[in-house]
Amino acid sequence: MTTTTEAPEQSTDPAEPGRIAGWERAGLIVLLVGTAVMYLWNITVNGMGNQFYAAAAQAGSRNWEALLFGSLDSENFITVDKPPLSQWVMGLSGRMFGFGSASMMIPQALMAVGAVALLYAAVARIGGRAAGLLAGAVLAVTPVAALMFRFNNPDAVMVLLMTAAAYGTVCALERASAKWIALAGVVLGFAFLSKMLEGLMVLPALGLAYLIAAPTPLRTRLVHLVGAATALIVSSGWYVLLTVLWPSSARPYLAGSTDNSFMNLVLGYNGFARVLGRNHPDGQGPGPGPGASAFATGQLPDAGTPATEQSAHGGFGGQTQGLPRLFTGEFGYEIAWLLPAALLAAVLVIVSRWRAPRTDLVRAGGIVFGGWLIVDGLVLSYMQGTIHPYYSLSIAPAIAGMVAIGGHEMWVRRGSWLGLVGLASLVLTAGVWAGGSLAATAAGFRNCGGRYYC
Repeated sequence: MTTTTEAPEQSTDPAEPGRIAGWERAGLIVLLVGTAVMYLWNITVNGMGNQFYAAAAQAGSRNWEALLFGSLDSENFITVDKPPLSQWVMGLSGRMFGFGSASMMIPQALMAVGAVALLYAAVARIGGRAAGLLAGAVLAVTPVAALMFRFNNPDAVMVLLMTAAAYGTVCALERASAKWIALAGVVLGFAFLSKMLEGLMVLPALGLAYLIAAPTPLRTRLVHLVGAATALIVSSGWYVLLTVLWPSSARPYLAGSTDNSFMNLVLGYNGFARVLGRNHPDGQGPGPGPGASAFATGQLPDAGTPATEQSAHGGFGGQTQGLPRLFTGEFGYEIAWLLPAALLAAVLVIVSRWRAPRTDLVRAGGIVFGGWLIVDGLVLSYMQGTIHPYYSLSIAPAIAGMVAIGGHEMWVRRGSWLGLVGLASLVLTAGVWAGGSLAATAAGFRNCGGRYYC
């Protein structure tokens, strides 16, 4: 009798850890160095950027209490209307290197490099390093990312932390790691301290992905998620508790609140009131926000300009509410280039992996990035209160990650009708929509005499 022993089948999964190829290492170096050069080049061109946050950064560079609370002035009269995390970064940079445009903007640009690296790492674990490189490159060249990672608003650090939370969740999904999912919770807690509830828009997708796909029994998955929620509460709640325990007469007034309470700011002006349109009934915010127009002219929109006039050229307030919002106007110019392709990619990944095991990492990645895009995108689309087009930065990593994962999945399955049709559909959708966006942008330049807005 002859016994035949077959060699074990070699895995062809590109996401499997192993030796990194030379071209992959070179590609990652080019991606990160290229991102750094692109974002750091002439970084001080915007001067002090948003002077509202520049004032707080300057105050924090001079006074430790002002740094702690994000005060607008070193005498600690009143804070900015956001949590102070981004002010900590810029204020500490000002303390170390001297306050100025460079000390504020360089950390923001470096956050772009960090976000690109984290997105690469997350997507590479799901779809391989080539897909990771594609995701990182898409994020790096997204217009709203090029805008906000060279500006001093809190959105840069918030999106960096949201991307870090997504990476932690992907790591947790591989081995049902309580440590990694708890770390994702900690990171999201600090995202909350950068821009409150907007920093948590990725939370439903991360929780759902872990609940569905983590390779461990349901009871353990629930315990891990409770641990992650606890970590989130602790990492954000300490600051809330600090504002409660610190005598209100001995600290600056919390701007945007009606009763000098942090939770009033969370649930009111910067929370549900903003979503429901109850914070600024006339459509105007507390100060100007950056748009692409700011980079074309070197000036921010005038805060005194009527909301209807500002909305015509991408300012704050007066945006069209509903699903078309992210696809039209300045939102469309800044974020929508690959948005239709990303939505299509989410559907294709779920369909392609429908019969896969519960723990399938590719489908879980589709839930992470697709869920992030859908939840955050719907909130942005239907917000009734003050909204700026640059808020769409929060979905830029989700779009980049979803396009890369979906494109890789269809490429792997290109021998089947689903893969072939899916790949062709992704390329056609991305090309046609980007071409239309480019034509609309060019028409806007011509109609406005070479400026981004009229």
